[in-house]
Amino acid sequence: MTLVAGVDSSTQSCKVVIRDAETGELVREGRASHPDGTEVHPDAWWTALGDAIAQAGGVDDVAAVSVAGQQHGMVCLDEAGEVVRPALLWNDTRSAPDAVELIDEFGGGEAGRRAWVEATGSVPVASFTVTKLRWLARHEPEAAARTAAVCLPHDWLTWKLAGATGLEALRTDRSDASGTGYWSTATGDYRRDLLVHAFGREPLLPAVLAPTATAGALRSGAPLGAGAGDNAAAALGVGALPGDVVVSIGTSGTVFSVSETPAGDPTGAVAGFADTTGRFLPLVCTLNAARVLDAAAGLLRVGHDELADLALAAPAGADGLVLVPYLEGERTPNRPLATGAVHGLTLGSSTPAHLARAAVEGMLCALADGLDALVAQGATVNRVILVGGGARSAAVRRIAPQVFGCPVLVPPPGEYVADGAARQAAWVALGGQAPPAWSAAEIQRYEAEPVPAIREQYAAARDHVLDRRPT
Repeated sequence: MTLVAGVDSSTQSCKVVIRDAETGELVREGRASHPDGTEVHPDAWWTALGDAIAQAGGVDDVAAVSVAGQQHGMVCLDEAGEVVRPALLWNDTRSAPDAVELIDEFGGGEAGRRAWVEATGSVPVASFTVTKLRWLARHEPEAAARTAAVCLPHDWLTWKLAGATGLEALRTDRSDASGTGYWSTATGDYRRDLLVHAFGREPLLPAVLAPTATAGALRSGAPLGAGAGDNAAAALGVGALPGDVVVSIGTSGTVFSVSETPAGDPTGAVAGFADTTGRFLPLVCTLNAARVLDAAAGLLRVGHDELADLALAAPAGADGLVLVPYLEGERTPNRPLATGAVHGLTLGSSTPAHLARAAVEGMLCALADGLDALVAQGATVNRVILVGGGARSAAVRRIAPQVFGCPVLVPPPGEYVADGAARQAAWVALGGQAPPAWSAAEIQRYEAEPVPAIREQYAAARDHVLDRRPT
């Protein structure tokens, strides 16, 4: 049996899976937590990776390893390869004014957004690395001056696994590079001019590898795959093909499809990312997803199973009660300072069941808006595949077809980002023109009559939310 390892270094934790390279059979796995917060020292990821690998029985016997990680995070290194400051994560919104400024500097409004889309495939938002670098240059000029290289979380972990010390050994892949704001999905090249414009100078950037290229090797000699951003790895992990739309409900909510052509949405709703196979991954991201369910469960003082039971006990549409789930600001729509809101509260809807239902429906409506945006960009929807921690909720699975207006497929709960990384590692280990075709897991199909009123009342409420004062 040829074994491979896949790593998912996510916002909340690090997961490692060891799988049979030919069949995909899970052999062993491990997990370790990451600290909370929107800025984290990368050493915490390295410690968690070591703990997760140890729990998984080590990687001395694997033929290849690949690392997938949370996108966009800004990891700054000095000339000696030391971390300059804690990494700003994708969900750190302090650079929201810098994103606006960068758009304004290229014409502002639609003209500015279109200029960025033509250059990189995406409109910059607070999540993107380019905006964080502008923030760093302005607010921490000494740290900016010390920055000799900039990389992403998965790049840094791969570099550390390879035992590299020189900055020139940094490597990344197409999918993660496409989320920086200074790499073009259309040409496959860095837009160094945009990096200089945002940061004031040009630090070293990781070389962008082809899908089956290697980024170094472990001490055992096992090659390290190019790795991936988390959403691209998840697409590979679930076996998504052109025409499939994946809705992932994790810390963030993402709606993405596999496409043969790059996307270019000047509204900024759809990010024109790349995938792990040489194709493209148009994607819509919301900041608020499974944590909306966490917040509702905490507010009602129930567990997640009871929250689902409560939600399913209330009628579709929750008798007009709407929860707009912008609890931590929002990325799509671009409302980084927005707050959540509850609308339509009456004596009749003032029940735990109604609030639970409104929380599930509000989260799903935000994701359905993303699905609409993908379709507007030409995405074909043959299947909707629902994954992520939030997909474990019975209420989410049963209400999703009512909101999305189509059947929903739910594979068994799994670590699909880590699985995608493992499948990439298997591609490296086994070779071939495409990733190995692993056995498909049994998929459950959920159907329900669409209830358009759910989205109609959500649409009427979503723009009536307040913004916090910027800090």
